[in-house]
Amino acid sequence: MSIGILGKKLGMSQFFDDKGRSIPVTLVQAGPCRITQIKNAATDGYSAVQIAFGSVREKLVNKPSQGHLSKSGEELLRYIREYRVDNLDEYKLGSQITVGNFEVGQKVDVSGTSMGRGFSGYQKRHGFSRGPMSHGSKNHREPGSTGAGTTPGRIYPGKRMAGRYGGKKITTRGLLIIKVDSEHNLLVIKGSVPGKPGSLLNIRPANIVGLNSIKGGK
Repeated sequence: MSIGILGKKLGMSQFFDDKGRSIPVTLVQAGPCRITQIKNAATDGYSAVQIAFGSVREKLVNKPSQGHLSKSGEELLRYIREYRVDNLDEYKLGSQITVGNFEVGQKVDVSGTSMGRGFSGYQKRHGFSRGPMSHGSKNHREPGSTGAGTTPGRIYPGKRMAGRYGGKKITTRGLLIIKVDSEHNLLVIKGSVPGKPGSLLNIRPANIVGLNSIKGGK
């Protein structure tokens, strides 16, 4: 299947290959996800498959969502995402999407919300160099000049300054699947992925065209 899967980040670990080399990996509890809706061009204007993941208590789901989810199964699910597809013939309402749809050696794109770090200064947020720490200096972590030397002076839009850091949607592309554990619904992915342990992740087969264009543009 060409669509992705939803999961939760469990944390990072290490994996040893056949040559004894240590590989940093991320463990992801992925799926099973249920297909809750199949959209087609005739009724919705486009073709897409909607999936849901993560059990939730009934009191936390409003009535319209309960009615929507009841069409595909009895269990109430918390997170809902959809994927554009060209061919809908291989998808069936209520069927399961599991880690079995992925294989070792496959490349995936992983999207999630980066860890929020609150209001951060120039050094932490942008990697600015600090000022001297001795000889009476009072410019340890200040930004330096922020505006143009004009009259009247002003700060141009987009200036790198202190502010909220993290808490944004980030996609890490072209990550390699090291291991697939269908029994425990686990994906072992090489490297790090966005978010903190317990955060929601959206895992999709890698967009090879987009990946190549990004590499070529660097």
